[in-house]
Amino acid sequence: MNHLATQLNAYLKRTNNLTEDIVVVSSLVESDGSAAPHTNNKLILLLTNIEKDTVPQSGAARATGFDGRALVGSRSVYLNLYVMLAANFSGSNYAEALKFISKAIAFFQMQPVFDKHSTPDLDSRIDKLVLDIENLNIQDLSNLWGLLGGKYLPSVYYRVRMVAINPDNVVAQLPLVSKPQGDLRG
Repeated sequence: MNHLATQLNAYLKRTNNLTEDIVVVSSLVESDGSAAPHTNNKLILLLTNIEKDTVPQSGAARATGFDGRALVGSRSVYLNLYVMLAANFSGSNYAEALKFISKAIAFFQMQPVFDKHSTPDLDSRIDKLVLDIENLNIQDLSNLWGLLGGKYLPSVYYRVRMVAINPDNVVAQLPLVSKPQGDLRG
């Protein structure tokens, strides 16, 4: 989430001559129902759901240790993050809300994939992030805004695919099997 916000902030600063960040990673409201601080006149990036992606299943990670044994690591977990980008501009700033949400959509359309090549500062445990706009019908959108505890703001809903969390732990050491070294015919 922070990586996406950082990349979008850099783009918006560059294209709009801004000096401060306009994208914040935050909830819309505090647990007591009050508005989240520091979100007025900002684009808010918030996580709405996490789901396991069952399609890209692969075997456990393997490497060779110093003693010639195969090191078996935990399987990577592939996740889909559902995130909303909402423009929290009120009153006379409503036109700014529409401008910034449009620019954010354009940015993620120009760069829908974030990996080590396009953004070298991506967390080393994450292979890549792929953003796809998710369409919500009016009923689902209404339900989501109700769950979030806020009133509707201009927003766009994304699924961030293929978040691979690669644990760095070794769960087993296996001896390597090699070809026989001699002639067994005797």
